[in-house]
Amino acid sequence: MSETTASAPAGTTAAIAESATPRGRRARIALRGLQIVLALLYAVASALPKLIAHPSAAESFEEMGWGSAGMYAIGVLELAGAVALLIPVLQSVAAVALSALMVGAFVVQMTYFDAEYAITPLILILPLALIAWARRGSNAELLRLVRRRD
Repeated sequence: MSETTASAPAGTTAAIAESATPRGRRARIALRGLQIVLALLYAVASALPKLIAHPSAAESFEEMGWGSAGMYAIGVLELAGAVALLIPVLQSVAAVALSALMVGAFVVQMTYFDAEYAITPLILILPLALIAWARRGSNAELLRLVRRRD
């Protein structure tokens, strides 16, 4: 048994062996590409209009009665999620958090806007769920880092 295999956490040797294959490498690259696309989507198309108080975003939040505070809060959460999707130790947690945000967006679309764009958050949950599942190994690393600081 090699030194790197012996020191690796249980269950990671199979992941290391799979990622060494061309198919595993392509899958990791595709998943990383998906994370980058989603991060750009959340940062530029979703968070930015809220953070600069674009009229389209401001009108929606005023219609819901949430005002600018709600708009800025959601914008900050989306931007934080977008950034965290790109940080290896946070990627799985970020995908779960953004999925929860999308559940909220779905409920808002159904209750305030007559389900006009209700399918969009549901569509976004699918790749986020894939990222959360595929990158679930980063949760153990994050837990180790948190426990080390205690």
